[in-house]
Amino acid sequence: MQLTIEFNGKIFRASNAPEVDISIPIAEQGGASAWYVENMKLEVVRSNGFLGSVAEGGGVNFRNVTFNPHGNGTHTECLGHISPEAHSIENISIPSILPCLVISVLPVKIDGDDVITLNQMRSACAVHWSDKSRLPPAIVVRTLPHDPGKVSRNWSNSNPAYFMPEAASWLAEMQVEHWLIDLPSVDRESDGGALAAHHAYWCYPNKPRHQATITEFIHAPETLEDGLHLLNLQTAPFDLDATPSRPVIFPCEK
Repeated sequence: MQLTIEFNGKIFRASNAPEVDISIPIAEQGGASAWYVENMKLEVVRSNGFLGSVAEGGGVNFRNVTFNPHGNGTHTECLGHISPEAHSIENISIPSILPCLVISVLPVKIDGDDVITLNQMRSACAVHWSDKSRLPPAIVVRTLPHDPGKVSRNWSNSNPAYFMPEAASWLAEMQVEHWLIDLPSVDRESDGGALAAHHAYWCYPNKPRHQATITEFIHAPETLEDGLHLLNLQTAPFDLDATPSRPVIFPCEK
């Protein structure tokens, strides 16, 4: 496959390396979860003599599925997550292929919490991107140390790392439209409902960024190097403020 995109004077050319799926599946057992929600539940439909289980003698598998898009697996959310007005992820047009910057950041301790600061974000981005006026439209943030257990962890009541609001504001200023992280949220687990980083990134309520998204609960493996790549951000067609998603990275030539 040959895939080349020019953005802001830079050439993004996909290498021959295989694409990297950085999503965490929504699973009945063993999937990542947060916000005190249970894992996905599957319920066989049984109605008027119909049996939706082949294993039990039915003709097809036919099940009801219960899950929470914010608490189970990789998901992409829009402004509607924090606004009283209804905004749907379905109304956002996401290009099929996006230039993307992958960075790794080790959170620092501030007042006992693990946080990611503005200076850390600036420094990590500057290693691979010299333009001080804007960033690529998508950024993937991998927190260190790398832990394969992130894909199956229950993050509830663990006070995970989060982003300082100034870092979120800077991403908005740098015209990032799609922010992807390997944490349950860009904000502190318990913050009294402030969601300061969400508000700062979406510039809400003063100048709402209706086309901007946040994708949480990704998993960027160590094999995916920091730097410039291409992103295919696939979202399921749910008419909600958030939806399950599958971000796929196409590694680029250096």
